[in-house]
This record gives sequence, structure tokens and C-alpha cells, in this order.
Amino acid sequence: MSEDTPTHDTARAPADFTHEAVDWQGHQVRCRDCRHEPMHRDGRCQRGRSCVRDRRARRVDRFFRHNPSVADEYLDHPYDEVRAIAVRYCTIFRLPPMLDDPEGEVRVGAVLRLPVARILPLSTDPDRRVRIALASRLEGRDLIGLLADEDAGVRLMVVRRLVPEMLLTAVRDVDADVRRWVARRIAPAYLSSMLADPEPTVRQIVATRVATPLLAILATDEDLRVRYTAIERLPSDMLHELADDDEPLIQDLIKCRLSEDVRKEHPDGTGT
Repeated sequence: MSEDTPTHDTARAPADFTHEAVDWQGHQVRCRDCRHEPMHRDGRCQRGRSCVRDRRARRVDRFFRHNPSVADEYLDHPYDEVRAIAVRYCTIFRLPPMLDDPEGEVRVGAVLRLPVARILPLSTDPDRRVRIALASRLEGRDLIGLLADEDAGVRLMVVRRLVPEMLLTAVRDVDADVRRWVARRIAPAYLSSMLADPEPTVRQIVATRVATPLLAILATDEDLRVRYTAIERLPSDMLHELADDDEPLIQDLIKCRLSEDVRKEHPDGTGT
């Protein structure tokens, strides 16, 4: 058996082990041509499974996971994927220059590991992935500043991490997905500012959380979903006022809730 032949039982190996071992330029990977051949003999890497020369990211990651001490040597590798994985395992003191790497995914890796003070300038990075990674690290005022980002994905990360009391500035965001997350997380005291949101699904979320006195407003909403959600929570003594709703589904809900109240009042079923 040659040194390049995998010794594992491919029937039991992970799926990616069975694929051909090819490098990032499309050339066949040969262990005898690799400077890590001594590691191969020691079982610290394996062609087709754990190999830094392979173009498959999973195999490169396995290599660095088992051999993190060599990650520093690959921070200037011409293949973006190798650099992007190497930054996860290299020594932290080698990371600052990687913030200027031309590949966004490499900069993401550096942002996720460096101290916050070193990554603040990346708030204007041209790659949204980098700014999303930055938003996952920042706190407080630094994080609020990213609410002005032009990308909805960045703002979405911000509203998912800000403390609920700081979300009031995002209730008018132009993106409905962002506002839906605001409605889920904003402090209850500020939910009233979203009662008239133009997106029905936002108002529906508000209806699940808003204080009872404000439910009556949403119980007459133009959207069936919003009305239904609000009426599910509405106090029973306010249901009779909504009995003339022309939507059969709402009528059935009101009848069902009122009948449940009768059963609670008369558990013996007499209704008297």
C-alpha cells in the first residue's frame, strides 16, 4: 500500500473522506510532495480527511484542529479558505494584520477573536459578513451605532443583542424582519409605539405581548391575524363588544371563549 492510500475503512468513514483529494488549484494531493510528510507518518494528518492542502474546508479545518501550532504558517496562504480557517487557530498576536486581509471571511475570523477595542474600526468594513460579526461582539453604545448600518442583516444582529430598554430607536426600521425582532424583544413599556406598525405580522407579535388595556386597539385591527391574536388574550368581559365582527373565524373564537367562561362558572354543566 502506498503512502498516499487512505488506510481507513471508507464504508465507515465520514462522507467527505470518500471524495477525491484535490488541492485548491485542482491538482491531485500527494503526501510525498508535502512538507508535512513527517506529520503524516505520525498520524497527525491524513490524505482525504485531515489535510491542509485539500480544497475542502472541512479537511483543512480538521488539519488545524489537530495541529494548531502550524496555523501561523498559513496566514499568508494564497487560498482564501486556508487563511480563513487558519485565523481560527493561530496565535492571537498574529491576528491584527488579518483585519486588512482582502478576503472578508478572513477578517470575520479575526473580528471574532480579537479584543473589542481592536475591532471597532471595522464598523465601516465593506463586507456585510464582517459587520455582522462585529455586531455579535459589541455592547452598549458601540452596538447602537450599528443600527444606522445600511444592511438589514447587520441591524438584525444588533436588535437581537441590544438590551430591551435600548430598542426604542429601532421601532421605525425600514425592514420588517428587524421590526419583528424588535417587537419580540423590546421592553413592554415601549410596545405601544408599535401598535400602528404597517406590517401586520409585527402587530401580531405586539398583540402577544402588549399590556391588556391596549389589546382592545388590536382587537379591531384590519388584519384577521392581528385581531385573532389580540382576542385570544382579551379579558372575557370585553368580548361581547366584538361579537359583530364579520369574520366567521373571529365569531367562532369569541363563542368558544365565552362558552369556556360559562363552563368555568358552572362546572356541573347546569349553566345556572
